[in-house]
Amino acid sequence: MDRGIDYGNLMHRAMRGLIRDVMDQIADDGLPGAHHFFVTLNTRHNGVEMAEWLRDRYPEEITIVIQHWFDNLAVDDDGFAITLNFGNQPEPLYVPFDAITTFVDPSVEFGLKFETQVEDDEDEDDFDADAAQTGSAKPGEVVSLDKFRK
Repeated sequence: MDRGIDYGNLMHRAMRGLIRDVMDQIADDGLPGAHHFFVTLNTRHNGVEMAEWLRDRYPEEITIVIQHWFDNLAVDDDGFAITLNFGNQPEPLYVPFDAITTFVDPSVEFGLKFETQVEDDEDEDDFDADAAQTGSAKPGEVVSLDKFRK
């Protein structure tokens, strides 16, 4: 059955591509100015690589901060590898882009939120972009980009 243009999944892929491009830039040039990221990810997602003690502590989701100290940032088509400091203990992580549920850069009040919904016996990802301090869009609601500009 033809379901038409799947704008939700198209936006989903485009926003994951935006994150990939940003992380690529940071891997090449470092973080500019006051930029820093809060990245929340689903630790149960297939492909997430992290120390077992960290997965035991955060069995469903974790928010990582990419700011002052990070090392070994490498980006590929599917995700990024990074070493972060957890209690003065460097730990390598691999984060598939599809495991990310939120990506926020509070220095410029930019945020993306990805939600998973089940429709028609299929798991499909739905995309909802919002600024860090605004409410989420309702399904089917058209949101003006001006809502997110300062």
